[in-house]
This record gives sequence, structure tokens and C-alpha cells, in this order.
Amino acid sequence: METLLSGFQAEIGSISADIKVLQEKSMDMGLKLKNRKVAESKLAKFVEEIIVPPRMIDIIVDEEVNDEYLRTLEILSKKLVVVEVDPMIKNSKALKDVQPELEKLRQKAVSKVFDFIVQKLHALRKPKTNIQILQQSVLLKYKYVISFLKDHSKEVYLEVRTAYIDTMNKVLSAHFRAYIQALEKLQLDIATSSDLIGVEARSSGLFLRGREPLKNRSAVFALGDRIKILKEVDEPALIPHIAEASSIKYPYEVLFRSLHKLLMDTASSEYNFCDEFFGEQSMFYEIFAGPFAVIDEYFNSILPNSYDAIGLMLMILIIHQHQLIMSRRRIPCLDSYLDKVNIALWPRFKMVFDMHLSSLRNANVKTLWEDDVHPHYVMRRYVEFTASLIHLNVEYGDGQLDLNLERLRMAIDDLLIKLAKAFTKAKSQTVFLINNYDMTISVLKEAGPEGGKILVHFEDLLKSNTALFVEELLAEHFSSLIKFVKTRGSEDLSSNSDRPITVAEVEPLVKDFASRWKAAIELMHKDVITSFSNFLCGMEILRAALTQLLLYYTRLTDCIKRIVGGSALNKDLVSISSIMYEIRKYSRTF
Repeated sequence: METLLSGFQAEIGSISADIKVLQEKSMDMGLKLKNRKVAESKLAKFVEEIIVPPRMIDIIVDEEVNDEYLRTLEILSKKLVVVEVDPMIKNSKALKDVQPELEKLRQKAVSKVFDFIVQKLHALRKPKTNIQILQQSVLLKYKYVISFLKDHSKEVYLEVRTAYIDTMNKVLSAHFRAYIQALEKLQLDIATSSDLIGVEARSSGLFLRGREPLKNRSAVFALGDRIKILKEVDEPALIPHIAEASSIKYPYEVLFRSLHKLLMDTASSEYNFCDEFFGEQSMFYEIFAGPFAVIDEYFNSILPNSYDAIGLMLMILIIHQHQLIMSRRRIPCLDSYLDKVNIALWPRFKMVFDMHLSSLRNANVKTLWEDDVHPHYVMRRYVEFTASLIHLNVEYGDGQLDLNLERLRMAIDDLLIKLAKAFTKAKSQTVFLINNYDMTISVLKEAGPEGGKILVHFEDLLKSNTALFVEELLAEHFSSLIKFVKTRGSEDLSSNSDRPITVAEVEPLVKDFASRWKAAIELMHKDVITSFSNFLCGMEILRAALTQLLLYYTRLTDCIKRIVGGSALNKDLVSISSIMYEIRKYSRTF
């Protein structure tokens, strides 16, 4: 048994040793397997990255540029990048075999996509091509081609970039030049250098002017329908051949808005395309150097010949609106251009405004004066012009313009007084001033609630001149009555005064008034109706005159009541209610 057991023990010992050996072998195999798997995965990745499949070569060399070609181009791009950056591949012997092939493929791909893109760019040059549709639906599909060229052939990329800039510069310049030539045919000339507020109507040569109908003359000073353009700032640009077919002509600001609307839309589209396709916003300025030069040349030829202050002010407001539209679009590419236009418009506006101002300051009163008390045409021009600018400045709020309007008002005040003094009768002078001030106020009120200081100024002048006229009118018919009331009516009537008022002194006044007061009022009524061009204003003045007459007469009757023996005149006195009735009769006529 002992021997048997010893034998077992020895056997178990050897089995145990065998198990140990097997265990070591198994661990060793496990490690080898693991190492092989790692090696395999690295090798597989290496092979995958370095190998150039035949299908890829076929596509890049022989196939057309399409979606599949772009996908293959991306794979090639990755291989080209990995070969450069992966140290393991860089140091491998396999690279020596593959690198020449990859280089050949790169060159082939570069030349093929270069030809493809250049051909697409040529399509942009064809007349009547819708550039934006071509950019959006064709070129943007192939934008990966541009990033491939950027990464793998900088000089070819720069060639494509230059070709694109050159093409678009020429195409857009021609596009804007043609548009401007078409717009020029639609232009309506509104003002010349002689169309100024203070210029005599006969001398501005209305009969020599065959270029446009007379009804456009009012547009020099009045805003009228021209303000509508500010509501249409973002409407589509004019299509010249349609406008030409309907043979409508437009003031310059309409064409100006149209051109700048086209510029905004073209620039926004081009700026976004450059950013998306080339990844470069700065290209925009190189492309638009041409179109900007074309527009500048046109603008610089028009501006020195523009004498239309209202048109210039409208253009300033249009540019202001366009700046807001571009900032809402968040596209900064026109900022400096629009600023430049704005900076050119203001001095021109100021210059034309100053021409109007000096035409008033240097106006020839002799040639302007007409023997007519109705509103003068110079005053009508002035108020229409002022009302237009006040109305336009509400939104823009330029303080400098307010100061200039104040200077213009001072000049017209001086000129109007000089014209009034040319009348020989004092009453005609007052009537002339009242008519002009009244017309000025109604035009300013009609234009809108923004008259402000200027409106108040003319209302004050109207009040003071109306009071003056009332006195002059009454003095014509009731001078002795007024003189008596003013000099003696307020005296102390007690018997101890130096020269008491007697019945004999007052009696002629009372009898004279009683005999002709109704006829005198009728004459005053006729006088007012013929003197004042505005019926309502005339009736207001008549009512003021009759009310003033009533006050004078009331003071006379009060005076008589205090005179010793004054009751003897009661039978000749006209009752206040009769005069009131007469006043009401005239009040009812309006």
C-alpha cells in the first residue's frame, strides 16, 4: 500500500508540473494572440490608409465630376493628409511605393476639378444668365472642390479665386452699367440752377423750357406725392424696359432708390456666396471694386447738376433707410459705400439750400413786385419748400436743417416787408402781408403738425397785422368817432374839469353814426371780400372789425350817459342790440 501510494504521489506531482507547463503555454499563447490582434488592427488601419484602391483611381482619372467624385475626393484628401502627419506611415517602406501614385492622383484631381470649376465660371459670363440661381443651385453643390484645392494646391486655388473675382467684377460692372443707361432714359428733370425761391417767375424762362410739362414746376418746391418713395424703400427695383414701355418718367430719387435697392440685393447675395463658397468675406471688396466705380462715376456726373433740394433730401433719407435695412440683414459690406454717398449728398443739399437762401436775400424787389395784394408766388414757393423740408426732417431730426430753415424764414420776412412797402397805401401793405401770412399758415398746417416755431412765428405776425388792419378799416369810415373815444372818452366828466364834454360836441358824432352806420358796414364787408383771397380769413377780420366798432360805440354811449343833458341824444342813439344783430348777420355768412 505504501509503495502504491508513493507511486500515486509521484504521478500527481508530475501531473501538477504538466498542468503548470500547460498554464504557462496558454498564457503565452493568449499574449501572442493579443499582440497579433493589436498588430493586425494597426496593420489593417495602416493598409487601409496607405492603399490606393483601383476603383478610386478609376473614378479620379476617368469619371465625370459628380457626387460620387466628390466623395472619392474626400477620401483622397484624407489619405494625402494622413501620409503627411502620421509618423508610422511617414517612416514606412510601403510609402515609397504608394507616394508617387498618390501624388499623380492629387495632380490629376487638381487639374480635373480646376477645369470643371473654370468651365462653370465661364457660364457666369453668358448674357442673360441668372447669376444668383447659378451660384446657389450649381456652384454651391461643388463647394468641397474649393476646400480640396485650398488644402492640396494653394496656387491653383488662388488661380480659381482670381478667375472668379475677375469674372464677377466684369459681369456685375456690365450689369450695373446697362441698368444705369436704361434708368437715364426714365429720368425726369425737375429743377435747374435758375429754379430758386426768390427768382422772378418770368425770368426763369418757362417758355424756353421744352423739356418737361409745366405741372412739374411745382415739384421744385412742393413735396406732394414724392414722399411716397419713403414707403417704397425696400420694394423691388424698377424694371427699366417695363417702365419705358409705359413711357412714365421719374424724379431722380426714384431711380436712385431703385439703383441702390439693386446694389443692396446683389451685394448681400454676393457677400453671402463668397463666405459660403470660398470661406472668404474679403473677396467681396475685390469683386465690387468695378461695380462701385461704375455707380460712383454715374452718381458723380449727376450730383453736380442736381438743383432739386427736395430730391436731395429724399435721397439722404433713402440712404438712411438702406443703412438700416443692411444692418437688419447683418451684412456690413456696404457700410463704407453708403456712408460715402451720404457724405456726398449733405454738402450738395446745403449748397442748393444756400442758393435758395441767397435768391431771397438778393431778390430784386422791383421786378418781383406786382400791384396785387393776393399771396405772392415767392411766398407760396417758400412755404411749400419749408413745409416739405419740415415734414421730411421729422423722422431724420437734423438740428442743422432746423437752423437753416430759421435763416430762410428770416430772409423771407425781410423780402416780404420790402415787397409790402412797395404799395403806396398803408392799408394795401397790411392786406398784402395778411394774405401772405394766412396762406403760409394754411400750407404749414396742411403739411402736418410739425410746423413748430415757424408756424407760431407766422401766427403772431398774422395777429398783429390783423389788429392793424382792423384799426385802418374802421379809421376809414368812423375816424371822428374813434378819435373822440380815444382822446376824450376816458376823461373825467365832472363839471370841474378844464373842458367838460358838451352835448354840442357829441351830437354830430351820434347823428353821423346813426345816419350811415349800416352803409359803412356794408362797404367794409365789400372791402374785406375783395381784399382777402381766403374767404374765411376775410370774415374773421370783418368780425374782429365789427366787434371793435361795437366796443368804440359802447364807450361813446357810456360817455353820453355821464354828460349833463346827455339824455337829449337818446332818440338818435343806435341800440347796441341793433349793432349786435347786424354783426350776427355777417357772422352767419360763413
